[in-house]
Amino acid sequence: MTQPVFPELVIDDQLLNIEDVLDLAHQRRTLVLSEESEFCARIRRGADFLDCLLEEDGVIYGVTTGYGDSCTTAIPAELVPDMPQHLYTFHGCGLGAEFSPLVGRAVLVTRLASLARGYSGVSYELLQALATLLQRDLVPVIPEEGSVGASGDLTPLSYVAAVLCGERELYYRGQRRATAEVFAELGITPARLRPKEGLALMNGTAVMTALACLAYGRTQYLIQLATRITALVTVAIQGNAHHFDELLFATKPHPGQQQIAAWLRADLHAGEPPRNPHRLQDRYSLRCAPHVIGVAADSLPWWRQFIENELNSANDNPIIDAVGEHVLHGGHFYGGHIAFVMDAMKTAVANIADLLDRQLAQLVDPKFNQGLPANLSGASAPRNAINHGFKAVQIGVSAWTAEALKLTMPASVFSRSTECHNQDKVSMGTIAARDCLRILQLTEQVAAACLLAACQGVELRQRDNADARAVQGGIAVTLAEIRRDHPFLNEDRALDKELRQLVASIQHQGLSLY
Repeated sequence: MTQPVFPELVIDDQLLNIEDVLDLAHQRRTLVLSEESEFCARIRRGADFLDCLLEEDGVIYGVTTGYGDSCTTAIPAELVPDMPQHLYTFHGCGLGAEFSPLVGRAVLVTRLASLARGYSGVSYELLQALATLLQRDLVPVIPEEGSVGASGDLTPLSYVAAVLCGERELYYRGQRRATAEVFAELGITPARLRPKEGLALMNGTAVMTALACLAYGRTQYLIQLATRITALVTVAIQGNAHHFDELLFATKPHPGQQQIAAWLRADLHAGEPPRNPHRLQDRYSLRCAPHVIGVAADSLPWWRQFIENELNSANDNPIIDAVGEHVLHGGHFYGGHIAFVMDAMKTAVANIADLLDRQLAQLVDPKFNQGLPANLSGASAPRNAINHGFKAVQIGVSAWTAEALKLTMPASVFSRSTECHNQDKVSMGTIAARDCLRILQLTEQVAAACLLAACQGVELRQRDNADARAVQGGIAVTLAEIRRDHPFLNEDRALDKELRQLVASIQHQGLSLY
């Protein structure tokens, strides 16, 4: 069987974008490390400069000194080569669930991108070793918990360093295995880290940045999905499409909000006579949907700027300027920008969950759904009494929404002083990013449930009062895609497996939207 050929993405000194990280993490492209002579020379120049300093007995933080608060401890020359191994070893204390292979690949890409800037004093061979992990899909098993986001993602990134050196565990061909065993099978020689390479691998923002890239891609898709669900609910509930009028939105010119309104106009064929002329104004969860979803849509550009700046930065410490021969001690490992983006994104996403939850509450309630059956039951009259349609699904959506809203407390304001008060102000960027991904998971569950219910509502409306105008274009496409795997709910059936299947489809962006 012929293996698929994916386009190559060359890692050199060119800037990456979020989509590059997502493509490599999802294995839609293959990674190639540049062998261009100028790039290789620039990387090697930093490592050579550090070697010269060591020969001259120069003092280099984390190389000839201890780490963090131990920076006043001088390291004897004969022990300097052992420092990197001790660094990743004592940081091997991560707990909690492990990141998926998808996240692990994104972490490898973000760390490689930073080191390829050429300011970390690492060897070209270290970049090759990282590239090999990605090329052969050898993904470190990384625990989720243990980073305060400055000095970067020390503990989770220690698992990357350890795997490069043939230790701990990795994912290979769908199995979790001992790294040493897999390396022996594949003939891979474990790395022996040079003096600053342990610090360069670990003292950075690669984990939180990888999570931010993944969260951005999911949120971008969720914005479109929530808009399509809003259109379906509007049809089902006989809402007023004129709430999304172009002239109306020209008076409040947020471009993302205007885009949401434009998508809704297209879906709902706005401009045609109202289907319910007696309903002048819909409730806020329909009328204000562009304003709620638009907050996320209008935030995408600045979220992208913050994330891609971090992605393309040298974010370890110290920074090595081999050309000017400077060792610059600073705090580029501080993940404040990512923390701020993640805290903002998780709030915007949770608001979308809340919006959809309110739409579903209208849709299932005969007091508000303009004549649809209670709980959207599709059962025939003789069996109406024992069928409950989407009653329990609405309860589940309420639970998922409540949990999402609870998690919106900003993580970045919970800085803790650590490591003998050396790390006395930290970003909490990785915790913020993990919160954001959890809120995305919950919101995608809400979206899946609301999508099934909205399609049920549209078909119930068609059954009682066929209106061909209402189900055209994008609405018709989505309805057909859903019905391929999720039949109309006539008699009650357990929906958990279908919901899981639809959530997975949403996370793989498998539905055709805008």
